[in-house]
Amino acid sequence: MVAPKSLIFQLHQHWEVVEQLTRLSREFPAFELRVLEQVINQFKNKQTDSNTVLTSLVNADILQLINRSSDYQLNTLVVDFVRGLTQEHELGLSAVLRARVDAIKDATSQVLAGLDGSDNDLLRTGANRLSELVRKITQQLIQDKQAIFEIAELAKSADTSMPIERRYREVLEVYDQYVEPMNEMMDSGLGGSFYPLLEKAEEALDDAVDRLSIRGALYQQRLAMRQIAYQVKELRYQGRVIAQQCADTLLPLREEARQHNQLSAVISKQLSQVRKKGLARGLNAKGLPLWTSSRVTKIQLGNEVRELMAEFMNFEPIAVVFPDEGDGPTSSTVSWVDEARLREKLSDSLPVDNLMIWLREHYPHLPDAALLRLYHELVQEPQWESTLGPHSNTTALNTVAVTYYPHKIRALTDPTPAKGIDHAK
Repeated sequence: MVAPKSLIFQLHQHWEVVEQLTRLSREFPAFELRVLEQVINQFKNKQTDSNTVLTSLVNADILQLINRSSDYQLNTLVVDFVRGLTQEHELGLSAVLRARVDAIKDATSQVLAGLDGSDNDLLRTGANRLSELVRKITQQLIQDKQAIFEIAELAKSADTSMPIERRYREVLEVYDQYVEPMNEMMDSGLGGSFYPLLEKAEEALDDAVDRLSIRGALYQQRLAMRQIAYQVKELRYQGRVIAQQCADTLLPLREEARQHNQLSAVISKQLSQVRKKGLARGLNAKGLPLWTSSRVTKIQLGNEVRELMAEFMNFEPIAVVFPDEGDGPTSSTVSWVDEARLREKLSDSLPVDNLMIWLREHYPHLPDAALLRLYHELVQEPQWESTLGPHSNTTALNTVAVTYYPHKIRALTDPTPAKGIDHAK
């Protein structure tokens, strides 16, 4: 195996050539020397010789010579790396995904065994195995989703002159061999294995975090368990979302392929002949069973409907006399008071020891709500000084009695007026 630095450097120098060869590797498992020269000449620099580029790729182990042949093939690691960067993945096998999901059960058992036996090494091994499985499953799900999206796009963009069975052949195979098994595995009920196994793994990791906290384990160890638990929770959500996205992508194409089979094509052709030539010339009536229905269907109204219609026919509107317009009753709750005159009267009466008693004596006709509103507004006026009394007092109004700390109103003696604090109840 060549040094990683050399391989990465050659990928950087000849990325366009490697990317094009990776795309061609879908159709050609091996490349002849003539094909390699054509690709290199298409993407290399003008100052660089094609033989030099080919030698560099071979020396960096990007291109490998096939035994007993003069052809070359791309390194498998390079193919996976380039396809991963360009989001052009090959669809994996549902059996591989199922095997990795089943392996979660063994890793969860290791975590529980290490937790029950206070074996930190076994606990760490099981948790790391869970983390590695979660990473691989997540990577495979993302790659498979990209591959399914690409298969759907290729099927949609294929030549429409081709029969739909040939255009959508890969779509039908992928749905039957990958999407349906994956949906069965992602089922959250008794038939599924993905959701229940991840749920058990998540519960085991949460239990491990709690027990390690009680035992006083290291913070790094508890943090590692918590991070793996977060990965399991995210995978449980992402797995069902990706499975639903794949099914939503392929299901319309699958239904379209089923609707446009050979039988539907013959029927569509016959219907087009009928539309163009008419029923007599477009459809061969010989040998077709022709019949007519002699049964006569009668519909009559029921008695309930007849009675209802009779009532409608004999309906006579009843005249309703509306009352004449008149003056409405005068509301007793509306009270008018000349507030400007009230303030002048209060200024002439200063000092006032209790503002509430003064308002009650001079304006007894006012409702309680209006009287309380005036009280709150007058104690905050800046034109006089309002002082709160030290003792509470109770005053009976028209309908209620209020308990409050009375305000004393007097003329200003200081240029900065003092505002009273409202403690009326």
